[in-house]
Amino acid sequence: MATSRRRLAASAIVALSVSVATVAASGAAYAAPAASSASSAAAAAVAPAALQFSLPASTGPYAAGEEVLHLTDTSRLDPWVPASGYRQLTVSMFYPARQGTGQPAPYMSLGEAQGFVQDRVPPGFGVTAEEVASVQTGAFTGAKAAPGKFPLVVLSPGLENPRATLTALATDLASRGFVVALVGHPGEDSGEQLADGSISPCVTCGGGPGKPTPEQITANRGVDVKFLIDQLLGGRVWKLSHLIDRHAIGMAGHSIGGAAAPAAMEDDPRISAGVNMDGTFYPVVPSGALGGRAFMMLGRDEDHTAGGSDSSWSDTWADLDGYKRWFAVAGASHAAFTDVPLLAQQAGIPLPGYPLDALRGVQITRAYVAAFFEKTLKGCPEPLLDGNSAAYPEVAIQH
Repeated sequence: MATSRRRLAASAIVALSVSVATVAASGAAYAAPAASSASSAAAAAVAPAALQFSLPASTGPYAAGEEVLHLTDTSRLDPWVPASGYRQLTVSMFYPARQGTGQPAPYMSLGEAQGFVQDRVPPGFGVTAEEVASVQTGAFTGAKAAPGKFPLVVLSPGLENPRATLTALATDLASRGFVVALVGHPGEDSGEQLADGSISPCVTCGGGPGKPTPEQITANRGVDVKFLIDQLLGGRVWKLSHLIDRHAIGMAGHSIGGAAAPAAMEDDPRISAGVNMDGTFYPVVPSGALGGRAFMMLGRDEDHTAGGSDSSWSDTWADLDGYKRWFAVAGASHAAFTDVPLLAQQAGIPLPGYPLDALRGVQITRAYVAAFFEKTLKGCPEPLLDGNSAAYPEVAIQH
């Protein structure tokens, strides 16, 4: 295989840890506890306020409602820790909602945020779990659902990234008229809160002997997603399942979550369109595997241009036999398709070596992923997908 396991791990870890470190660095000036009340008062006078991060407003006509589901697949044991029992999933459901209803939703639970700070933020920067949990998302719990039926899009995050790192994309898709299932894969990231309140440890982190291979991870995610879709369409696990148009289902993912999209499509013919955001394909998608279904590849130009260093993209592109699009984004980092660089930029800390503005990365990701699913799941014409766009000069169509 042209791209090694070591390169996958390095790409995922470096891209996220650098981005998170830049966010965390904004908290470095926190004062240490003082010995006297006078020194405490002096420290308080110069200490910065708690960090307050927010995601950009969604662009569609709907508000974004959110509800967290905890699902258990009693047909199989957890693949990474079989002794822990049946496979569990934690899923954030975003849906088109009525404006002005519900209460602001947290970015993560406090326990998830504690795991994120512990595992993904280098020590000594002062970022607290409370600050991470309270990122303003623009989503609302308890929001009243908008009337109608809407396509379902499953989102899968990158290796070691909690599901929350795709929230900006999820909320925007919901505002544009999609139901979004943002799935956390326990054991594969810094921690998902399970039904009993416990936080799942990261079993796959770090790579090395005895760790699951990328192929094993993508295959497992395909099974996770098929189970999730079964549960949502069954109508018993989510009170708003009537919103889902069962004949219009797509999947998108970042990094290894993007590599899992074709694996899920191979497992489940109900998924009619897929998107890989900057993930090496593990494995390369074989010819005819998607049965003529639609697929889009959206990645950074550093690796993912035609003839670029990640040969899995060119190899997969050649074998895709349905509607297909491939776009490369100039100046983007691996994490540019997630929330994390945006939070770093809000803290005033740049991401060295990657000139694409973080907010611009979110805008590009939202625009192209939404356009692809508008076309493939709703049948809407989307000129943005037909070639290069003056509105997005950073994005170049390949082939």
